[in-house]
Amino acid sequence: MQTNHHIPSRMRAIIYLICAALLWSTGGFFIKWVEWNPLAIAGARSAVGAVLIGIVLRKKDLSWSREQILCALAYAATVILFVVANKLTTAANTILLQYTAPIYVALFSFAFLKERVTALDWITTVVVFGGMVLFFMDDFDTRGLLGNILAILSGMTYAAMVMLMRRQKDGSPLSSVFLGNIITALIGFPFMFRSMPSAAGFLGITLLGTVQLGLPYILYSTAIKSVSALEAVLIPVIEPITNPIWVFLMLGEVPGKGAIAGGIIVLGAVTARCIITEIKSKKQETVHI
Repeated sequence: MQTNHHIPSRMRAIIYLICAALLWSTGGFFIKWVEWNPLAIAGARSAVGAVLIGIVLRKKDLSWSREQILCALAYAATVILFVVANKLTTAANTILLQYTAPIYVALFSFAFLKERVTALDWITTVVVFGGMVLFFMDDFDTRGLLGNILAILSGMTYAAMVMLMRRQKDGSPLSSVFLGNIITALIGFPFMFRSMPSAAGFLGITLLGTVQLGLPYILYSTAIKSVSALEAVLIPVIEPITNPIWVFLMLGEVPGKGAIAGGIIVLGAVTARCIITEIKSKKQETVHI
């Protein structure tokens, strides 16, 4: 007989992933507050995030294992590549190319994690990526080759980070994020003294480090223990889709028809996969009882 205690924890994990994605999506709005060097912003944001995460962590969570260190390096690479890519190509290119990550996770999660990828997973991945292309089609630009390459690399490091966090599901995935933020803060440190942000900028950095980075990664690190690596990278795809909603609410900018259609496709595909997977889980539970 199989108990059903894992069903509530999985649903809670999905809610945490959605909340994390919504908090991450405030980044574009908060970054507009801060007039500062992008690497300085990334470093200062990570420094604040590391303080918040450090409060939650216990000393014994730092095992300095190979997975922990590699995951921290993948995290730092993802954050820094994303910031630099944004300087060298459009924001739309950067986000779209970074969110090729689900494809890499689908390709390698069985070999790396022994997590089987189903036909439904592949269909969802393809539909989600198609929706993302439609969403960003109006803003996509083929120029900025170096920026596009760095954005693709950030998608690869993002996928690596997710799989390495999932490898630590019985340990402390959050510790890797803590170390990754320290690495990012150290890399960004030399760029912080070229100029100083305003008082409003410091407030923006504080909000970026706590609301947009620290808190969502605390939720994400808890959630990844109860979902597959592919779910952990597919569900947060709603982050760039919800970004224009914040811009609309705060600045009144209305997204185009293609963006709205693409957003509906992405949200619909992710929601449908979650519902179908949950129905299948309940059927399997009934069979095992």
